[in-house]
Amino acid sequence: MKAAVFCLLMLAAAPAAAAEDARQLAAMPAAAQATLRAEMRANMVALNEILSLVTTGKLAEAGALAEKELGVSAMGKHRALPFEARPGPHMPPAMHAIGIEGHQAASAFARLATAGERDKAIAALPSLTAACVACHHAYRIR
Repeated sequence: MKAAVFCLLMLAAAPAAAAEDARQLAAMPAAAQATLRAEMRANMVALNEILSLVTTGKLAEAGALAEKELGVSAMGKHRALPFEARPGPHMPPAMHAIGIEGHQAASAFARLATAGERDKAIAALPSLTAACVACHHAYRIR
């Protein structure tokens, strides 16, 4: 009986707990938010395509895509935008560092995949999302 009461109390408290967001706000102009959100959606598309390529044995293609869309080669693609539309300069330093780590992890995966190191590339797949998870866990933009 005590367990049932406890569960009911937990369920009643769940909406309040869910409404609280303890992540740090990374305040940035609306244009930078829009740019960052569009980039995150594009990253999800790229990750899905990379996983599809790996599962069909197309490691070289997966590596090339990872480098182009997520790797160090993808850094700075917003520098031609107006300052208020560029997310990087508005990020807290630790958030920016997580992003750089993510780009570096994607490049490391890309090197393994393009070299045909199948087992090592597969083992590196979680590194493609580790920075994403860390950043989304710690930061929010609205």
